Amino acid sequence: MKLEQIIKGLEPVAVNGSRDKDIAGITCDSRQVRDNYLFVAITGNKQEGNIFIDDAINRGAIAIITEHDLRLRKEVCSIRVKDTRQSIARVAATFHGNPASKLKVVGITGTNGKTTISFMVRDILRAAGLTPGLIGTIEYEIGERVIPATRTTPDAPALQSMLAEMAGSGCRSAVMEVSSHSLVQHRVADIDFDLGVFTNLTQDHLDYHKSMENYFDAKSILFQSLGSRQKKATAIINIEDAYAKRMAALVAGRAALLYYGFDPDAHVRAENLSVGAGGSAFRAVTPFGSADFNIKLAGRYNVSNALAAIAVAGSLGVSLELMRDALSKIAFVPGRLEEVPTGRGFKVFVDYAHTDDAISKVLSAMREITAGRLIMVFGCGGNRDKAKRPKMGAVASELADHIILTSDNPRNEEPLAIIRQIEAGCVRKNYEVVENRENAIKLVIQQACEGDIIIIAGKGHENFQEYDSTSIPFDDRSVVRRLLKQ
Repeated sequence: MKLEQIIKGLEPVAVNGSRDKDIAGITCDSRQVRDNYLFVAITGNKQEGNIFIDDAINRGAIAIITEHDLRLRKEVCSIRVKDTRQSIARVAATFHGNPASKLKVVGITGTNGKTTISFMVRDILRAAGLTPGLIGTIEYEIGERVIPATRTTPDAPALQSMLAEMAGSGCRSAVMEVSSHSLVQHRVADIDFDLGVFTNLTQDHLDYHKSMENYFDAKSILFQSLGSRQKKATAIINIEDAYAKRMAALVAGRAALLYYGFDPDAHVRAENLSVGAGGSAFRAVTPFGSADFNIKLAGRYNVSNALAAIAVAGSLGVSLELMRDALSKIAFVPGRLEEVPTGRGFKVFVDYAHTDDAISKVLSAMREITAGRLIMVFGCGGNRDKAKRPKMGAVASELADHIILTSDNPRNEEPLAIIRQIEAGCVRKNYEVVENRENAIKLVIQQACEGDIIIIAGKGHENFQEYDSTSIPFDDRSVVRRLLKQ
């Protein structure tokens, strides 16, 4: 694409150098630059992108976008803008031909539930012939390709490239988890969403956002954009969440609104709910009709997730009968209350729960089906929101019969120091500390009795553990399987 074409939609402050250049690619990572690339020097929180400009030019960049007035080699075009993050989103969308306009795009945001809802929606849309791509915490699915995810929502150039590849490979829809970080950093700024889903807002990521108000503001960016471009959009909001009405107010007059949940006022709601060890049964009452559903995923909160998926699919014209069939076939979502069979009379589940709200929901759901003791193994990630640690300890201590505090991903923090902060919140002395995560899992398996349920929480689908800026292989599910054979 001609550089002149890319610059047109930018409203740059200044352009120095020839615009008559053919751009072969776009990136904000100088290590990815190839011949005839456009490099965007992102002004970041930790590093200033301008320090990588020379490296980018040496690797073949012929145009640079920056927020500063720089003197560069005469053969390199310098484009000065007010905000590099917003600019890279616009540039990436333009370069890839605005692929979101060719797809039905579903954006799912909230503290908990995003991954499960995205898998549910994906399976329904796949069954309906809407050939979805998937972008989320576990993996990216692009046509026939499946790529392990490096982050929940990729940066704008990678994201727009994926959407373009989806459209080019026959996808008719895209299901995307939208993180609060990606919203604040404008990674999805130039995506016209057909539907936005808000699951809930509970404490997390305050190391980055600093306050719950800022966290809400970040999530709200998705809903402020709904219906503001070409598409007729729909907001799908969890009516039970404390922030539901505030979020709904942001779309008034611009997008349709569907509340989901158990509340009688929800547009998409569950009635006649029955939960058990094998899953849940309920009647979905919706604007699209009513039908009885059976899902294999345990817990009341997974019924809520299913209602969100039903609201999305119904808004896209999918029949309840088809939804019912697709949801009934989902046996598990990786690392989300995923059972590891033991054959020993007790059950083990691995779950991604890493907030006090998520732990509360998982333990409450499992309490309903536990014949023996309810036991949890968990820790907290290092270099992340420290304020949630005692809260996680408090809710786990209150709702579980026994807990083992251990390491999660300590990163650059002292593992035992993290554990002590969790321990400070424990309201009962029903816990023990085993710093090594494998030893903690081994102990709980050795102590388990018939009828017990063990929840190993925090890491879910992850297959690594982070220590001092390095990663070592570690998958809770694989560790459990290996220990069960001993």
